[in-house]
Amino acid sequence: MRDSDDRRDRFRAVYEQHYPAVLRYATRRVGPDAAGDVTAETFLTAWRRLDDLPEREPLPWLYATARRCLANELRGQARSDRLSTRMRDEAGAGRWGAGRGRAPDGLADSVAERLDVLAALATLPAQAQEALRLTEWEQLDDATAARVAGCSTTAFKVRLHRARRRLARALAQQAGPARHAPAVNVVPMTPRPPGRPPSPIAGAAESKENC
Repeated sequence: MRDSDDRRDRFRAVYEQHYPAVLRYATRRVGPDAAGDVTAETFLTAWRRLDDLPEREPLPWLYATARRCLANELRGQARSDRLSTRMRDEAGAGRWGAGRGRAPDGLADSVAERLDVLAALATLPAQAQEALRLTEWEQLDDATAARVAGCSTTAFKVRLHRARRRLARALAQQAGPARHAPAVNVVPMTPRPPGRPPSPIAGAAESKENC
């Protein structure tokens, strides 16, 4: 009985500390509608495999698990296209037209810049996109990002360097001769999603499928 309580306490501590980060990770890749389900699946897997969950640094393990849960979604959908569409809708006349007031100063430029980067990002190979997301969106250091990506730190550094060069070239091609491509070190971030729902421990036994 005591061992069961200890496991629950450990899981609850991990869940409460890292749920927001995993939810943001999923939201940036599949949008808010599917992110909650992906995050719940990630923590259900963590509960079932609690003995495999590192005690000192569980977040990279959670990211890697979420990445596997996202695999089918990422293969089937172009996340950048969906995000770009939503941002275009927000910047369009329907949102800022008559009766809704004027768009805030600088919004059009901000949206245009984000769309430029997202469009350029979408042209990169999947591994390059993920390297940039892990370092720029999730703010992971190279060693931690390498663990999430499933490669050595040296290999990840090479991958990240090439990804940044490819992104710069893609932006330069978008800009054309009349414009200069902006220096890009940061991929635009999506807003932080709302707070976490209750812990999924209670329903863990009912779900039989792993990620």
